[in-house]
Amino acid sequence: MTNESDPFSSFSGLLRAALGSLLVADAETFLDMVADDIVMEFPYAPPGGVGRLKGKEALVEYLPNAASLITIESMSEPVVYRTHHSDTVILEFTCKGHGTQTGNDYDQTYISVVTLADGYITRYRDYWNPLIVLQAMGGDDAIKAALQEADHA
Repeated sequence: MTNESDPFSSFSGLLRAALGSLLVADAETFLDMVADDIVMEFPYAPPGGVGRLKGKEALVEYLPNAASLITIESMSEPVVYRTHHSDTVILEFTCKGHGTQTGNDYDQTYISVVTLADGYITRYRDYWNPLIVLQAMGGDDAIKAALQEADHA
């Protein structure tokens, strides 16, 4: 479900479908959709995992490493919850995939709180089950090792 111009094409498509006109019209890739000063948070990141990224450049460095750990095979249509804040949307969706190194299932449910300004995502809080990540990657030591190797690559 990836292509060379947008390795996160299914995720980008999910966001485009969910956020529609809230996003700038010409944003095609996930990185096109985020503000330069985006804050991306993973409140349930497992030990050794990344809990917070600040800025588009941090995402540029992080995303290829994260994508190499898990292969996403499919994503569900998102359920979109509008909030009383016009700039904040809550998304609920699932994905099916597997750990790249282990082949273990990665069947995850996400709740994401997305805040936008001027058509760009400025904050993305991604809530998911860390136990599923750990199982897919082969345990706590495996994720620490993978992320340390990625930091030194």
